[in-house]
Amino acid sequence: MRHTRRAITLVETITVFGIITLLLALAAGAATKVGREARSGTCRSNLRQIALATESYRNVNDGELPAAILFFDEPGGGVRTVAWDFEQSSSGEVKPGPLWSYVDGGMEVHQCPEFKGPSTFGSDPWTGYNYNTSFLGAEGQYPWTGQDGRRMQGWDAARPGLRSSSHHKPDRCAMFADGGWHGGANKFMRAPGNTVEYDLGRVYAGGQAFRHGGCCNVVHLDGHCSGLCEPREGVHAQAWLLKDIMAFPRNGFLSDDDSLYDPR
Repeated sequence: MRHTRRAITLVETITVFGIITLLLALAAGAATKVGREARSGTCRSNLRQIALATESYRNVNDGELPAAILFFDEPGGGVRTVAWDFEQSSSGEVKPGPLWSYVDGGMEVHQCPEFKGPSTFGSDPWTGYNYNTSFLGAEGQYPWTGQDGRRMQGWDAARPGLRSSSHHKPDRCAMFADGGWHGGANKFMRAPGNTVEYDLGRVYAGGQAFRHGGCCNVVHLDGHCSGLCEPREGVHAQAWLLKDIMAFPRNGFLSDDDSLYDPR
């Protein structure tokens, strides 16, 4: 008896290709999710290392946290910038900053693996995180000469952060987190209450980035890390601040008021 082979119909071919395409899309989606979760895990690990380095710094500096940024005169002119992560000379040379000797993973821990872009502050080689400058890190001004002729610079020309004795809510206070604004990353975290800045543009440029699947990784003052997934507009929200400065809701605040920034 002679057997004949039935040809595959066009409909069957299309169905098979459809199933294969669906399976490939599901596999690609799963791989993307796994990769995103892995990068978020690396980000949280980075933040924990930075927090541990900060605690080590505090232990050998009479309980004081590192400054967010200070400025010093350079011999022969120019100003040296010493930020919490990197130090930069007036010529643009970048060196490790105050936390360098306390970080085990190298300075690469300052790079958020989910952020792809250049630093928007000087020539920092790694970027992505910001430091609570409104309440924790001292913020310096450019050097100036006082009425007595003394040159004011560094710690002498800085607004200090809150002393450790006033840190009563360390589990709620953000210390470092994913930083973001309209221009990319930022390294100085600002609380939405405009408590010390008196400049809403600066405040909204110091927001958080919700780039890990819509969440922001935060390490708190007590050292624990969490993911917050609801960007907040802040108590002083205006349309131009949200759109042109912050790029909301890609970036936002952790809370509308200062409750997740102020350790008191």
